[in-house]
Amino acid sequence: MALDLAETFVVGISATALFDMTESDSLFRARYAADPAAAVADYRAYMQAREAEPLADGTGMPLVRALLGLNQVQPANDPQPLVEVVVMSRNSPETGVRVFNNIRARGLPIRRHAFTGGESVVDYLAAFAVDLFLTTNVEDAQRVIDEQVCAAAIVKPPPSQRLAPSEDQVRIAFDGDAVLFDETSELVFRTQGLESFHASEDARQDEPLGDGPYAKMLRKLSRLQQRLAQYGQAALIRIALVTARAAPAEMRVIKTLRHWGVAVDEIFFLGGVAKTAILTAFKAHIFFDDQDLHLDRAAHCVPAGKVPYPTGSLLQPAPSASPPRVEAP
Repeated sequence: MALDLAETFVVGISATALFDMTESDSLFRARYAADPAAAVADYRAYMQAREAEPLADGTGMPLVRALLGLNQVQPANDPQPLVEVVVMSRNSPETGVRVFNNIRARGLPIRRHAFTGGESVVDYLAAFAVDLFLTTNVEDAQRVIDEQVCAAAIVKPPPSQRLAPSEDQVRIAFDGDAVLFDETSELVFRTQGLESFHASEDARQDEPLGDGPYAKMLRKLSRLQQRLAQYGQAALIRIALVTARAAPAEMRVIKTLRHWGVAVDEIFFLGGVAKTAILTAFKAHIFFDDQDLHLDRAAHCVPAGKVPYPTGSLLQPAPSASPPRVEAP
């Protein structure tokens, strides 16, 4: 009988988002341009020679640990897991042994994996019922957003300050426009300016904002909170909305969440104040935003992930002339 994951929060995460594999990834990419076949062979030999060596935690590790910890409060008579984590990697099975060894060494209860030997893992996200995909591969994340498979983010490097995240709660922070909500309001701001944005949002405060790429994920998290509430453990997940909006653009956000039937635990309308101090005080296990301006600052203090704009979006920056990133198999 197939496992029903309809009410399970499922995270798909690449090996390079779960662990810091910068050294091996850089080695592969440096050699790939000159000789792809030799690069694959050298990478395989490199990984096999280091199968017993530890890897440092990647950006996604604090969130994975915290989420998996939720399953400990689940009653034995509830057959549906609260959380599942799937490691999804372009590594081949033999080069993935180091990853498997490090998962076991940390005692992480991760049971499911997809190792695709150089191919994209995106085709398998729906098969694993993934709600959130964390990766370092820009092309994979872009494809997920374009095809609306699930929420996806390109994780920033691990925080340099290594602040200890909360140990008794899962804490997730979201930006609003172009993340939880669609990009229409952000386009008004960028094309018509702040005054027109405020006037438009105030006039339309009773009109719910459209779904952004993370709306479905937020609803799933809300249902997870409701399941935890049945066990008297609703406080184990804490959700924050951290947005640059300010009055009079705040009411539309609150009324939209009410329309969705979702209640966030904390909300910050910053009106131009930097997000970093708020996120540090909140002790976020991860923060999702669409703008590098906010992410590059926040990523020094908390784990952070960039939410790509859909291809063709008017918010999408002009394409770069740089070649596409090649990721180790």
